[in-house]
Amino acid sequence: MGRIKTALKNFFVPPPGARWWRRLMPFGAGLLVFVGLFFAGGYVWDYTNSPQFCGTTCHTMPPEYAAYLTSPHARILCVECHIGRDFIGSRVLRKAGDLKHVIAMTFGTYTYPLYADAMRPARETCEQCHSPDKFSNDTLVEFKRYANDLNNTATSIFLTLKTGGGNARQGLGKGIHWHVESQVYYSPTDSLEQTIPYVKVINTDGSIKEYVDATSNIAPQSIDPKNLKEMDCITCHNRITHMILPPSDMVDQLMARNVIAADIPEIHLKATEVLTNYATVDAGLAAIAGLKDYYKRVHTDYYALNGPLVDAAVTTLQDAFQKSFFPDQKENWQTHASNVGHKDSPGCFRCHDGKHLDANQQSIRLECNLCHSVPVVVGADRFVADIEISRGAEPQSHLNANWLGQHPAAFNLQVCSKCHSTSNAGGTDNTSFCSNSACHANNWQYAGLDAPGLRDVFKSQLPPQPTPAPLPVNGPLTYKDTIGPIFRSYCSDCHSDQGMKGLNLTTYQTAIAGSQNGKVIVPGDPSNSLLVKVQSGSRSHFGQLPADILDLVIKWIKAGAPEK
Repeated sequence: MGRIKTALKNFFVPPPGARWWRRLMPFGAGLLVFVGLFFAGGYVWDYTNSPQFCGTTCHTMPPEYAAYLTSPHARILCVECHIGRDFIGSRVLRKAGDLKHVIAMTFGTYTYPLYADAMRPARETCEQCHSPDKFSNDTLVEFKRYANDLNNTATSIFLTLKTGGGNARQGLGKGIHWHVESQVYYSPTDSLEQTIPYVKVINTDGSIKEYVDATSNIAPQSIDPKNLKEMDCITCHNRITHMILPPSDMVDQLMARNVIAADIPEIHLKATEVLTNYATVDAGLAAIAGLKDYYKRVHTDYYALNGPLVDAAVTTLQDAFQKSFFPDQKENWQTHASNVGHKDSPGCFRCHDGKHLDANQQSIRLECNLCHSVPVVVGADRFVADIEISRGAEPQSHLNANWLGQHPAAFNLQVCSKCHSTSNAGGTDNTSFCSNSACHANNWQYAGLDAPGLRDVFKSQLPPQPTPAPLPVNGPLTYKDTIGPIFRSYCSDCHSDQGMKGLNLTTYQTAIAGSQNGKVIVPGDPSNSLLVKVQSGSRSHFGQLPADILDLVIKWIKAGAPEK
């Protein structure tokens, strides 16, 4: 031991008269140690920031890692969202604060399911890549759906997402991303922010609007401003990187991608049934494997000819199950509510539920075409889909923020048919605007239109509903006696003094003069009259005249379109 001490002393403190290279050796050794530690530390820092470390080494989090790998952010490091991009010193301190997870992992004190806490503000994370003050165009999307019937009947739901964005300076402050470009504050009553009884909006002119859930009995003055949270990206996009789809949606996607053959009888129904909770993973895999026996027994002839398709579907479903259901961590698609949408969790309806009212009893608007166009449902028999895009003048009644809750009481077939097709109104056969299965076939459980007392509020705000005078359809076929009253009844909301496209149909002279695009009525020639072409369906038009009324207009034009 003494000899070792002496050797080390002579190495680090060379004796007097030692050669120059002996005197430099301690410094060289120290430099090598420093470089080694520097690179080793860098490697350790880099590895502990990697998704592989976060997902497979440090945490007991197979659910989050499995979802991360198939997410839009699969090339983004976990720490960029959970620690943020910032000065290295700040990141080191934040990472040191996460030692609690190492302790919990070591001593088995995790409580399942796991929920993220102390997330960094979106300004430090999301908005380092995404800039909401830049304009984002609207987006056309298609959702493919399959029915739970023998033939897995396919339909597609088309809609335009009004993504919007931009700020007031650019003149683009609108759409869904208005929420993060404006000052919106809210007060949740639970840690997962699924219940939000109070919302505060600070407008660009400095005025303030406060909205309170009509069922909460909360007084706005009782809200402590210090407890308010400002709305940002994560308020809605809380599961963008860790989404686990509901079973039905998951099967829809697998079938749409043809990973599961859509011609397997009942496959959507049976696949959705087996993708559910089980006590263990092995129990789930065994239940899914049981589908083979079901098809051998119930669809014997099909299985005999297409056994490999069924077997492939079973394998696909088992893989999907292992990536979506985690009994050990008590996690599945229901564990973490997604705040995007409003079907399987409150999401948008946390605030836009129709029962958050301001001091004037006007609600935060609950309206289908506020954030997206009215959904259009088409089957496989339709090659062309007519997408509903609202561009015309909106009736005054529709401008009331409570319109969606009011419209059942205000519904009048003759009034509504001015702009909408109304056959089987309230139905689900998709034969008209008012029989939309995407709207009426769903139980929107998180909408609040059935809140106590809300119907009385809506009714008190309804404008007078005059009974339309009967049209003189049996009178003389002139503009003065028959056609003028028809135009004023059906067309004047859009085509009057300030008519769209410069078209005013409320007087004979302006009707014959036509629009900024030229004449729309050619006396004696209905086939070349633009009004007839538009109303006959050869060109799209928001409002359509009933067939018997259009027939009168055609006869009038054929007769020379007389005024008197």
